[in-house]
Amino acid sequence: MPHNIPLFLFVAFVTVVTPGPTVLLALANGSRAGMRGALYGMLGAVLSDFVLVGAVVLGLGALLAASEFLFQVIKWAGVAYLAFLGLRLLGSEGGAPLLPSERNEMPRSRKDLFLKSLLVALTNPKGYLFFSALLPQFVVVEMPWLPQYLVLGAIFGVVDFLVMLGYAFLGRQASRMCSPRGVSWLERLCGGVFFILSASLALYRRQG
Repeated sequence: MPHNIPLFLFVAFVTVVTPGPTVLLALANGSRAGMRGALYGMLGAVLSDFVLVGAVVLGLGALLAASEFLFQVIKWAGVAYLAFLGLRLLGSEGGAPLLPSERNEMPRSRKDLFLKSLLVALTNPKGYLFFSALLPQFVVVEMPWLPQYLVLGAIFGVVDFLVMLGYAFLGRQASRMCSPRGVSWLERLCGGVFFILSASLALYRRQG
């Protein structure tokens, strides 16, 4: 069992609750697709947590820290994808739920929601470096390390899911309480933040 689980829970909560790409997507998905649609985006984000933990286990975080080329490839893919999502949200015309006549398109929409949240995390090299620096601090070196990483990944995934659930609920409530114009501005605000995050990632430099 990893040590200092309460501290890890606190760090995970602070990390996730701070507005980032995946929670902003949960907020926007909640306003546009409702809680059921937002759930697919949340599942994509949680899957990305386990992928990142697996990358730490395989040493990809250390490889990114050592390889400037690989770091730049992933970084600029993330920059482009965040900017693309920001552009889509800036062009929003409101977060009205899908109409009954559009339900035949829901499987594709759910797949898109899932992939957006998955890709936005996997194309951010800061995630790999963050997990590579954080997780070993809570692993007991005298004990088998793989089960400990699985426990830490599961804890982070649960925290991530619950926080995104809260953001999606806020987005859904906003779509019910605000006019379509108000929801449109909410989504455009999220789009603007995505552009800021894209610029921030573009300026991010590998340490060392």
